Amino acid sequence: MNATAETQPQPVAENEALVMARRRRAQKLQILSLFALVIVLPLAVRNSYYIHVIIFIGLNLILATGLNLLMGYAGQVSLGHAAFFGIGAYASGILTATYGWNAWPAMLAALVVTCLVAWLVGRPTLRLKGHYLAMATLGVGIIVSVVLRQWVDLTGGPAGMKTTGITTFGWELRSDADVHYYYFVWGWVCVLTILFANLVESRPGRALRALHDSELAAQILGIDTAAFKVRAFVISAAYASIAGTLYAHSSMRFISPTPFGFQTSIALLVMVVLGGQGTLWGPVVGAVTITFIQEFLRPFGEWEIVVYGLILMVLMVVMPGGLARGLGMLWHWGRERVGRLRAARAGGGA
Repeated sequence: MNATAETQPQPVAENEALVMARRRRAQKLQILSLFALVIVLPLAVRNSYYIHVIIFIGLNLILATGLNLLMGYAGQVSLGHAAFFGIGAYASGILTATYGWNAWPAMLAALVVTCLVAWLVGRPTLRLKGHYLAMATLGVGIIVSVVLRQWVDLTGGPAGMKTTGITTFGWELRSDADVHYYYFVWGWVCVLTILFANLVESRPGRALRALHDSELAAQILGIDTAAFKVRAFVISAAYASIAGTLYAHSSMRFISPTPFGFQTSIALLVMVVLGGQGTLWGPVVGAVTITFIQEFLRPFGEWEIVVYGLILMVLMVVMPGGLARGLGMLWHWGRERVGRLRAARAGGGA
C-alpha cells in the first residue's frame, strides 16, 4: 500500500511535463508562423502608408510585450511606461545627432541609461501597492515628459530634434525605404518575442506567475517578491528603451516629446488589457487592434475619442478576458463543432 501511494504522484508529474512540452511546441510553431507572416506581408501590402502603419504596430508590440511582463505576470500596474520609451529615444537620438555616436553603441548606452533609471525608480516605487503604485508611476511619466519639454538646450523642447539613421555592416537604412525599416523593426519584434516566451516559461517566469496570483503565497514559498518586481520593472523598461531607439532612428528621423506622454502610456495599458494580459499573444492582438482603430478613427475628428471609447466598451463586454483568450476560445469551439459534424456525418454514413 505504501509503495502504491508513493508512485501515485508520478503520472501527475508526467502529465504536467507533457502539457508544458506541448505548450512550448505550440508556441514555437506560432512564433515560426509569425516569422513567415513578417517575411511575406510586404509582398502583399504595397502601399507605403500601410507599411508605415505596420511598422508602428511593431513598435507598439515591443512596448506592450514589456508592459505585459510587468502587468500580466508580475501583477504591477504602470501608468508611466511611455517615459522609458522617451528616455530610450532621446538618449539614443542625442548621442547620435549631438555627439556623433554610431547608432548601435548609442542604442546600448540608451538601454543602460533606461534600465538604470528604471532600477532607481523601481526600488522605492514598487514597495507601494494598488492605486498608490499607479499614482507613483504616473508621476514618473509626468516628470520625464516635463524634462523633455523644458530642457530645450539638450532635447530641443516642444519643437523636437532631428536624429540620424542606422548603418549596419556599412549598409545604411535609407530614409525613403520604409520596407527596409519594416524588416529591421519586425526582426527585433521576433527576437524580443522569442526572449519573452523563453522568460515566462522559465523558473523566473513561474515565480512571476506566483507573484501575480498571490504575493503573500509567493513569499511563503521563498520567492523574493521585491527583487522579482524590480527585475520585471527593469526588463519592461528595457523593451521600451529598444522601441524608443528604433523609433528615434526610423525613416522620419525626428523625435518630439508628444509621443512619450500620458496618452501613450494609457494606450499601451489598453493594448495589454484588451489583448489579454498574462498571455503570449495578448500584446500582439492588442497592438494590432488599437493601432488600426486609432488610424481608422482619425477622420472622425472631435468624435474620435467617443467612438474609440464605445469600441473598447463593446470589445471588453464581449470578451472580458481579452481578445487573445476570446479568439482562442472561439477557435477551439469551432474545431470542436467541426469535429462533431464530421463524426455525425461519419455515423450517418455508416
